[in-house]
Amino acid sequence: MFWSVTLLGTDIYHLIAAFCVYSILGWMVESIYMSVCNRKLTNRGFAKGPFCPIYGIGASGAYILFEPLRSYPVILYFTGAVTATVFEFLVAKLMLKLFGEVWWDYQEKPFNYQGIICLESTVAWGFYAVGIVYFLHRRVVGFIDLFPRETGITVISVILTVVLIDYIIQLMKAFKVDVKKSRDALMERCRNFIAR
Repeated sequence: MFWSVTLLGTDIYHLIAAFCVYSILGWMVESIYMSVCNRKLTNRGFAKGPFCPIYGIGASGAYILFEPLRSYPVILYFTGAVTATVFEFLVAKLMLKLFGEVWWDYQEKPFNYQGIICLESTVAWGFYAVGIVYFLHRRVVGFIDLFPRETGITVISVILTVVLIDYIIQLMKAFKVDVKKSRDALMERCRNFIAR
């Protein structure tokens, strides 16, 4: 069964569930932080829903990559700091290429590079890596295991379906695709297909 397949030492079910939990937690933490900084409610996600996949990928990936370094906290810290900074830099470059902008700006931070990475974040990423390996991931897996697997699979499927629809709509808007016209054309194709 797909959900039981082991990948990188963890079954697919726990990997995807952790990705969802981290994506939602990341959105919550960043949105709360930015809402306090901006003194108004701020949605830090690309889409409308409470989901930031960069945190899901980052945290799940960090655990998989850095768990072998558990016995070496200093190496874990520096490896996490450098790896996350490189990841942040690459994501920013990809965003610039796709959307012409980056959704964060470190220009005001000391020791920044092109406003997309900075020393403050690099230091924080190291602590996040340590926190994920030593504290957070175990609790996330414990939370996931509170629910029967069948319930978890259903919840994951619903979350990912809603997120996929949300992201498709937002990407269409970002690339200036007329959503209504595209929807009408798709509906017309469906009607023609059914009429055959």
